[in-house]
Amino acid sequence: MSLAYLQCVEESCRKRQELGPGPESHACAWCGGLLEVNYNFQSFDPEELRRLWRQRRQGDGPRDRSGVWRFRELLPFVEPETCVISLSEGSTPLTDVPRTGQWAGGVRLWVKQQGANPTGSFKDLGMTTCITWAAMHNVHVVACASTGNTSSSLAAYAARAGMEALVVVPHGRISTAKLAQALDFGALAVEVGDTFDQAFRLLCEVAPELGLYLTNSINPFRIEGQKTIVPELLEQREWRIPDYIAVPGGNLGNASAIGKGLRELKALGLIEKVPRLVVVQAAGANPFYRMLASGSAKLDPMANPDTEATAIRIGAPANWGKARAVLEWTKGLCESVTDEEIFQAKTALAQEGVGCEPASAAAVAGVRKLCQAGKIEPGADVVAVLTGNQLKDPDYVLRHRSEAGADRRQLRVEPTREALRAALGGALAAEAKVK
Repeated sequence: MSLAYLQCVEESCRKRQELGPGPESHACAWCGGLLEVNYNFQSFDPEELRRLWRQRRQGDGPRDRSGVWRFRELLPFVEPETCVISLSEGSTPLTDVPRTGQWAGGVRLWVKQQGANPTGSFKDLGMTTCITWAAMHNVHVVACASTGNTSSSLAAYAARAGMEALVVVPHGRISTAKLAQALDFGALAVEVGDTFDQAFRLLCEVAPELGLYLTNSINPFRIEGQKTIVPELLEQREWRIPDYIAVPGGNLGNASAIGKGLRELKALGLIEKVPRLVVVQAAGANPFYRMLASGSAKLDPMANPDTEATAIRIGAPANWGKARAVLEWTKGLCESVTDEEIFQAKTALAQEGVGCEPASAAAVAGVRKLCQAGKIEPGADVVAVLTGNQLKDPDYVLRHRSEAGADRRQLRVEPTREALRAALGGALAAEAKVK
């Protein structure tokens, strides 16, 4: 049987903490560093494990229906008889986008569409494990600070578990679609500060005295669920390892989780080669990129991050140390892209019928920029993780389409046959001329 324990991620510490009877702190008791869940895994036969995971896809139980819990051998902090809090998350599409790959620089490009999760983002992968852990320890109130997707996911999974949910968001800086989701699932939403970082800092200060259980990505049990994207996408590729996996970088929990998943699969003998991880930040919110580009040992937070890709509008990413270690281990890359470059990538994907929120498109924009710089070679096999659904920020699409002069795709005519015929005739003729 595999044994789970908590361990500090700081190289100067690395002290272990046993899992206790309550929901432990997210910080190391000795040095205050972040914790991660680690395991003394039992011995597995790699081929048997692959077959077992694939067989479970035909199962009808709540664990087998989940694209997270189907890989439960990687999550042995939960006892087999535990009732998991699940909404059948995971099992999201992996889609090839050849035209976008050519646009990006002649790479073989696939996208992992995490927007197909129950609440429309990759956050559900981590929330099922985090809320399951909270339920195991009789937590009644869970909380998060959020740019939007975490709040939607927390609210849904808390509702599923019968818990109260508190979401703290920056005032006027969150998509109305995401805020509506959280409210619809019954969360208490509090707007405070102008940035995610302000909201997160204040929540961390009051959480201990109010008895709130934090579910942001500093929570190590969030990372456990998010790491399962790795075996799922590799299984979809029949265990052919890509050259690169590209992700947008906000709080950097996703990059940390993917690195942890790769490390564990390699240790268990399920993979030999490790793909290079690519982290892409928006130019207006790129403290991690700046740190790496300057060669600095420490991250210098940005006080006022600014980008239309609201899901990654974070100036002080909590997981930067974990993400840096992952890039070093995988010989990975980090890039920064403008909002205009993000919009171009989003448009390229949309022209192949693939939708995503702006932050997701940053991953593809970064691949293109790295190809142009000669850092990703033509013909490379690349998987880009699209973290959120196209409908997460509809105002962005409407605004950009109008500003870009693309509003010719939207017409308003008088309700007569003659007016409709004239408008359609002109529009279709213009479309034929463009093509």
